[in-house]
Amino acid sequence: MTHRWLARYPAEVPADVDPLSYRSFVELMLGSFERHASLPACRFMGRDVSFERIDHQSRALAAWLQGQGLARGDRVAVMVPNLPQYAVAVAAILRAGMVVVRVNPLHTLRDLGHQLRDSGARGIVVLENFASTLQQVLPQVPVRTIVVAAAGDMLGLLRGSLANHVARRIRRAVPPFELPGAVGFVDAVARGRSLACTDPQLGPDDIAVLQYSGGTTGVSKGAVLLHRNLVASALQAEAWYGPALRRVPPGEQPVIVCAMPMHQATGFGLGLLLAWRTGACSLLATSARDIPALLGTLRGERFHALPADNTLFHALASHPDVGRVDWRPLVLSVAGGMAVQPATARLWAERTGCAICESYGLSETGGIASSQPAAAGAAPLLGSIGLPLPGTALRVEDDAGRECEPGVAGEIAVKGPQVMAGYWQRPDETARSMSADGFFRTGDIGVMEPDGSFRLVDRKKDLIHVDGCAVYPNEIEDVIASMPGVLEVGAVGVPDGPAGEAVKVVVVRKDRSIGESQVRAYARERLAAPQWPKIVEFRDELPKTAVGRILRRELRG
Repeated sequence: MTHRWLARYPAEVPADVDPLSYRSFVELMLGSFERHASLPACRFMGRDVSFERIDHQSRALAAWLQGQGLARGDRVAVMVPNLPQYAVAVAAILRAGMVVVRVNPLHTLRDLGHQLRDSGARGIVVLENFASTLQQVLPQVPVRTIVVAAAGDMLGLLRGSLANHVARRIRRAVPPFELPGAVGFVDAVARGRSLACTDPQLGPDDIAVLQYSGGTTGVSKGAVLLHRNLVASALQAEAWYGPALRRVPPGEQPVIVCAMPMHQATGFGLGLLLAWRTGACSLLATSARDIPALLGTLRGERFHALPADNTLFHALASHPDVGRVDWRPLVLSVAGGMAVQPATARLWAERTGCAICESYGLSETGGIASSQPAAAGAAPLLGSIGLPLPGTALRVEDDAGRECEPGVAGEIAVKGPQVMAGYWQRPDETARSMSADGFFRTGDIGVMEPDGSFRLVDRKKDLIHVDGCAVYPNEIEDVIASMPGVLEVGAVGVPDGPAGEAVKVVVVRKDRSIGESQVRAYARERLAAPQWPKIVEFRDELPKTAVGRILRRELRG
């Protein structure tokens, strides 16, 4: 079958990639480390860390992990923001034959505990800023091997000591913690240098990553990504975005701004997989919310690619200091995580001269499944999530699973070499989400246009995007429903300016004395900041379907 979108492919982009061209992602990774050894793999606080150093330190950390009794296939969590240590930890875990569990450092106790228990993680690499959170869940999780990193671990003695002093003493960003038996990142690497690192002889069907996603129900499930899935994602990103990166002047190393968290699909796929594959330098920013600091970093750099979401693009483009950054080298602006609003796209192009290339993907698709073309001269696809990436097929299905005609809305389904093998230890959920012919049903509503491009109608209708964070209504509802005097609650996202959404909760009370302030206070004590309700409304009942499901769309008004 010939897919109609292939006719829209740029001439230099192949129709397919071969994920079996490497035995494992480790083979691809180590080849890149060797090929680009002398180049900086990442830059943080003005200091470059070479691919060679990532290679050597990850080998040592892998040997140390193996020396702790961790075996091939064991899960090791990484609870670190965008720091050089993140790259070292991921590379070490993979080359040791273990499985990376990508963890949001800002997780609540409940989320962290669930993911560590569900994954069966026996080890973790955690930044000291979040070690107190780990301490609180440690008695209830299987983690026994703990590596604690500090922000300055890879910045050299003087700069590193200063960075750690500022984090610990000035900003007071490191709450007190006690983790008996934990080993410092620097010490673990040092000890591992004298140990042998056993090659686990990995294959394409070995598990590489567990990426947790709340899914449409809000229940956190681990998407199982195999080594061949990571290879496919890296090769697809290179094929699709390579034409744009080849516009970087000859002899100049491409630089990718990593402001999106690398524990998320877009940040991991472009800031790590694409960068490693192409030999690009990842310019690391630990927080996409500190816009002045991010712009300050960008002012001193030449950079060529910027993955972001609608919130970040809007915040950067609308900041008064945007004109102080040299945007001329920028050849690639990739949007992921949420739909880009037209006003944001226009403002970004006006401020930077580089149009946003909107993409679409989920944790279950290993990151990006479709994207607008990035090649020079490619026709813009306004309001579109673009074309399926090489080797990928998208289709739109009706409620019966039949393929819809172009122009008819239905559920988007994805098939490709980057799509997960299934949900970790949840065969029932896997069976529900996968069709008999191998398509993953995303739960998102979209339309295929006559030219083979796709348009997103409603991205996970119930998902709420707050300051770039994906917030699941069920989690909010579960907490507020536990409040004494509350009968039922529904949570939805409502527009909150051009940059995103705010959380609105609609509460049915048993106790009429409960007011907005009590609901907000209860939520603040038990939920993470992005989950806090901005709007609290009281009703006598919630609108529901015939089977008792809350009609969230009717709560938004």
